[in-house]
Amino acid sequence: MSQIVIFASGSGTNAEAIIRYFSNKQVHVSAVFCNNPQAGVIAKAQSLGVAVELFDKSQLTDGDVLQRLHNYHPDLIVLAGFLWMFPTSILKLYPKVVNIHPALLPKFGGKGMYGNHVHQAVLDAGESVTGITIHYVNEHYDEGAIIAQFETSIVDCVTATCIAAKVHDLEQDHFPKVIEQLLTTNS
Repeated sequence: MSQIVIFASGSGTNAEAIIRYFSNKQVHVSAVFCNNPQAGVIAKAQSLGVAVELFDKSQLTDGDVLQRLHNYHPDLIVLAGFLWMFPTSILKLYPKVVNIHPALLPKFGGKGMYGNHVHQAVLDAGESVTGITIHYVNEHYDEGAIIAQFETSIVDCVTATCIAAKVHDLEQDHFPKVIEQLLTTNS
């Protein structure tokens, strides 16, 4: 059985979708690692029977998180709304780390480009299409190899909230399926 560990910082809607998607499959979400003790993802994961590992910035960089990660033996690490730079020390030992970005990279990526900041930038740029990018994580924000992209028209959107809703639908529909494909092709 494949093991997934999710890193998340926020409400946890993508983490919840992934946990639910794999609940009756040969994949187990072993843990959610979270850097925000107030994050909604904590309650969502716990209610679905998934272990939660809280940590702070020093624990992420001093090896504590890496040590705890070893206990779960992940085949894949998934960043689902995790807002900190992922440490190179973890990437060296676990090169299979994927992230989801709420825009069509390389546009609207990089440090500070997350959540509503991305949607507002897309709106301000007058884009007619946006989407999601699922990509491998490397030592730079949003610059890892692209695995898949899915797009949606936003010609009817006049607010960042409208764009966010369309992007959220794409995330919920596609992220778990792409993760499953990665685990199937890499096993």
